[in-house]
Order: sequence, then C-alpha cells, then structure tokens
Amino acid sequence: MNRDLTTGNVCRNVVLFSLPYLLSYFLQTLYGMADLFIIGQFEGVASTTAVSIGSQVMHMITVMIVGLAMGTTVCIGQAVGGGSQDRVSRTVGNTVTLFMVLSVAAAGLLWVWIRPIVSVMSTPKEAVEGTAAYLTICFLGIPFITAYNIISSIFRGMGDSKSPMYFVAVACVANIALDYLFMGAFHLGPAGAALGTTCSQAISVVIALTVIVKKRSIRLGRGDFRPRRRVMGRILSIGIPVALQDGLIQISFLVITVIANRRGLNDAAAVGIVEKIISFLFLVPSSMLSAVSVLGAQNIGAGKPERAVSTLGYAIRMAVGFGLLAAIVVQFTAEPMVSLFTDSGADQGAAVVLLGGQYLRGYIWDCVFAGIHFCFSGYFCACGKSGLSFLHNIVAIVLVRIPGAYLTSHWFPDTLFPMGLATAAGSFLSVVICVAAFVLLSRSAKEHGLEELEGSGGC
Repeated sequence: MNRDLTTGNVCRNVVLFSLPYLLSYFLQTLYGMADLFIIGQFEGVASTTAVSIGSQVMHMITVMIVGLAMGTTVCIGQAVGGGSQDRVSRTVGNTVTLFMVLSVAAAGLLWVWIRPIVSVMSTPKEAVEGTAAYLTICFLGIPFITAYNIISSIFRGMGDSKSPMYFVAVACVANIALDYLFMGAFHLGPAGAALGTTCSQAISVVIALTVIVKKRSIRLGRGDFRPRRRVMGRILSIGIPVALQDGLIQISFLVITVIANRRGLNDAAAVGIVEKIISFLFLVPSSMLSAVSVLGAQNIGAGKPERAVSTLGYAIRMAVGFGLLAAIVVQFTAEPMVSLFTDSGADQGAAVVLLGGQYLRGYIWDCVFAGIHFCFSGYFCACGKSGLSFLHNIVAIVLVRIPGAYLTSHWFPDTLFPMGLATAAGSFLSVVICVAAFVLLSRSAKEHGLEELEGSGGC
C-alpha cells in the first residue's frame, strides 16, 4: 500500500518513517551481533575472529546490495509522489528481474573466490578454516539475502517502513534460535553461525512473499517483469554510485581489518568486535539516510523540493544529537561493551577488551560526522544525484581513512585509539564536501528549476 509522505508535518513524517526503519536495522544488527555473542560463549578467540572477519565480508556484500536497491527505492518514491501507479509496477517488476539474475551470478562468482578472499583478508592462520566455512555457506545464501533486501526496498519506496520491520523481526528470532541450535547443541562453530544467518533470511523471504500474495500489497502484470532499458537504466544510474560508495566504505573497513590482522590475533578480534558495536550505533544515521531518501524522493516527485530540504535539516539535527550522546556515553562504557563478546577472565580475552576499548573510544566520534554525511547522501540520492555520495566517500577514503589507519597503526603499535580517530577524520572530510555540494546543488536548482533536481527523469 502506498503511503503519501508529501503532506503533513515534515518532522513528524521523518520520525514516523524512521522509527520502524530504525527498529528494522536494530533487529538486523542484533542477529548479526548474536553470531559473535553466541560463538563467544561456546568457542575460542579463533572462532570469534573467523566469524568477525567473515561477517565483515558479508556485510560489505549486503550493503552493496542495499545500495544498488536504493535506485529502486528512489524511483518508486518519485513515482508514488507523482501519483503514477504504472511507473511503480514497472519499477517493481524490473527490479525483480534484474536482481534475480545479479544475485545468482554473484553467488557463483564469490563461491569460486572464497580462498583468495580469505587470503586477501590476511586472516590469522588459526581462523582460516573457520572463515572459509562461514563464507562458503553465506555465499550460497546470497539469493535469499538479496530477495529480503529488495522486498524491503520496494516497501520503503512506497512509504511503508513497517512491513520490512516485521520481516526482519522474524529473521532475528529465527537466527538467534538457530545459532543456539547449530553452535550450542551441534557445536558447528563458524559454519553454524553461517547456517543460522542464511536459514533465517530464507524464512523471512518466504513469510514476506506469503504476506504480499495474501494481501496483494503489490499488483503486477507479466509485462512488468519484461526488461525495459529505461527503467533498469534509471535504477542502475542511481543505485550503482550508491553501491560503489557503500562497497568502497566497506573495503576501507576491510583494509583496516587487514591492518589490524597483521598486528596479531588479539588486535584482529578487537577490531572485529568493535565493528559490530559500531554497526549497532550507526543505526540512527542509517535510518536517517533512508528517511531522507524516501521522503525526499516522494516530495521531489510531487514537485515540493522545499519539503525535501526541510527533511534533510530535521534528519541532520536528529543524527547529530544521537551521535554526540553516543560518543559521550562510550567514553565511560567502552570496555564493558567489548567484554560482552569475549571472555575477559582469560588472558587473551582481557587483551582483546583493552584493545577494543581503545579502538572504540576513537572510532565512536565517527558516529557524529557520519550522521551528517549519511543524511546528505540520502538527499543526493533523492535528487537523482547519487554520484555526489560516491564522490565524497571515495575522496575521504583515499585521502584520509585508509592512509590514516595505516600510518597510525605504525606510529602507535601499542594502542588502537589513533586508528579509531582516523575513521572519524575521514567522515569529517566527507561532511565538508557534502556541505559544499549541497550549496552548489541548491544554487543550480534555483537557476534551472525542479527539473535539475529530478536528474534525468522518471523511471
């Protein structure tokens, strides 16, 4: 069911749309963190490291899928805002066709490259087999991961952020139960964590499709599945820059993981655990990005660009407020948070907690700056200018984030705190670029009118 987000109080719309999305992200992150938490209760540091490295690879793949699907979300949002049900149906049908082919191809290609990927990650030798087992199962489950995220992107583009929340809630409960079954009862280690994740995604997809069929939430004809160059081109023109942007961000995090892996097993485990914690704390910035992209797209499609700008302003204020609060709290709770994922009573566990606390205290400031540039990225996508999101991220990664992590790792071999700060410095540069791009885009829009904001046209 389409929900009109082009009328009413802007702040209220942002909150009402982002809260279910926030809860969805919370649940999705929860079952990702559950893998680390549960395996930490039954296995040692090597297995924890294997799951943390494998899950980072899978997270990179997942966020690229979500980024590519942003093209669908924006196209549907603009069509809903413009009141064109035919465009909505064509976009949904072509999305299904496009991503079905891409997901099967990606699963096969990645499965062939498992060992090279494990090697490139500089995986500690104690964790190599566990990482390979984890990735083998997860790669085969990519079609299910893709299906879930595509279904969610379609619903959100239509203004419905609640249905995806219900679907991921099912996946979360199933994943936690299956983790205890596979890792606790069957002692399958990292392979059990991968089985739990893949099976839970499959269960979620089956339930989502059942709901769609019974409620007829999305009405499609055979012709809607026929590939259309203009529709797919528009989806990809918006989605590819976002996918590349998100992929490059994750690659930069993987590079940082490689740097940490070369420092030793304890450093590798600490960085892997903190990445999970940060992904949890980044829920609010991520939900703001989605809210701005969907609300912005609908309002731009309806010819109300001023409401899109207002949406951006409210989202930035919310994201920054949360980021500052999180940064302050973490300064006092870093070690206890890390200790949830390892046995602090053991010698190795104590070292991981110490290093993880250092890394988290520096890294957490990224939550403030990332909150700002996430909101700008959502706005740029809504305007059909997702290339700007790619631009500011690649510049920050190449000039600051990766060089900063490498240099601080060598300059400060006894602490991970400066490596954490390097990520925040990269996001600060992104904020500067985003503000400059927004000013230029706003001036251009005033000179050329709404057509400039809508980019190359509808889907």
